[in-house]
Amino acid sequence: MNLQRLHHVAIIASDYARSKDFYTRVLGLRVVAEAYREARDSWKLDLALPDGTQIELFSFPSPPPRPSRPEACGLRHLAFVVDDVAVHADALRAHGIDVEPLRVDEFTGRRFTFFADPDGLPIELYEAGTHGA
Repeated sequence: MNLQRLHHVAIIASDYARSKDFYTRVLGLRVVAEAYREARDSWKLDLALPDGTQIELFSFPSPPPRPSRPEACGLRHLAFVVDDVAVHADALRAHGIDVEPLRVDEFTGRRFTFFADPDGLPIELYEAGTHGA
């Protein structure tokens, strides 16, 4: 195999409008496309990061809650690289979002923190080093 990069991550939201606002207005992701799929009673919103990596945000009728704590098998969290974790954590707090205290990765020495999307999906901010992340 010759995997080149991550193309997208798919997220199912319990409240599509609330999650759309969170990922676009709060996190600042760019909207690529949005479509309503009548046969599935589902919205699909394609969002992009500056490097082209995408998040697909879906709505489905009555999705089951995501198991998180204790940690369950499957996707554990999303992690985004930022230049300064403290600055971004403060920006999230300004939006009323709870952000965990900053920590330092014991192996890389880089700072990181966690917060959650509207459905409790853990999201990590990971500070880029001099060589990127």
